[in-house]
Amino acid sequence: MPIFTNIQETELCDDLRTSAQEQVEFMLEDDEKIPLAIADDEIKVEIGILVSKIFCSFENELFSLILEPDIANKDIEKKVMRSLSDLEWMCNTLLKMDLMKDFVSHWANISSNLLKVIEDKRLDSILWGLKIKLIEVTSKVLDAVGYGTVVLPAESRVELLKTWLPYIRKMKFLSDQMGKTEAAFPYKMSEDLSQCIEGAIVSLVSALPSNDQADILADWISAEQVKYPDLSEAFEIWCYRTKSANRRLDEALTESATPLSPSS
Repeated sequence: MPIFTNIQETELCDDLRTSAQEQVEFMLEDDEKIPLAIADDEIKVEIGILVSKIFCSFENELFSLILEPDIANKDIEKKVMRSLSDLEWMCNTLLKMDLMKDFVSHWANISSNLLKVIEDKRLDSILWGLKIKLIEVTSKVLDAVGYGTVVLPAESRVELLKTWLPYIRKMKFLSDQMGKTEAAFPYKMSEDLSQCIEGAIVSLVSALPSNDQADILADWISAEQVKYPDLSEAFEIWCYRTKSANRRLDEALTESATPLSPSS
């Protein structure tokens, strides 16, 4: 039977993929020569090419979702989830290798396109597993940028936040609501994931230029789902720094306006 054969081939590919990933993880943990190999420029170039190929493949497969007449096609969904799981594994692996910058840069570059697909109206009530997995991978990116593992220009950090913050906030609200109406709903954002994202975003916002912080915090305050993420800590830091800056400015202006005392 052709269908059964295809299923067997898919399962075999999955087994081989898992085995290869486990072997790489074993080498990274137990091979003392790995750090030297990672430092090699040629290896870094090859890793960069591989990262680009996997991202391109994932993006193409994701777009196939909305091009497919049968939007609920389970085979396509599984294929996309498999690619996303590969990306997640690569993210974890590159983090161990201190090579996260390539991954973060690619993720930031395709983020707008990812959300255009996943927020298509036809996908509103389906693909919850894929949506939560996207947020899990995004959490790793936010964590890397927020805590300084990967250093990006301020413009890129602002764009990353403004792209994902509204979506994460919306999905947290929707998944919580689904969990309340359906006791067996399996796709809620876990407490650990929620806290990880919240901490990374607070750290990320607090390190932005003051004007960018003000824009993001103003949007957060005006949002309907203002309870998540809780950016009150970032808001307090911004208020303190703004007051301190204003006080220093006032002192400097006062000193410059004070006439010099005549010499005795």
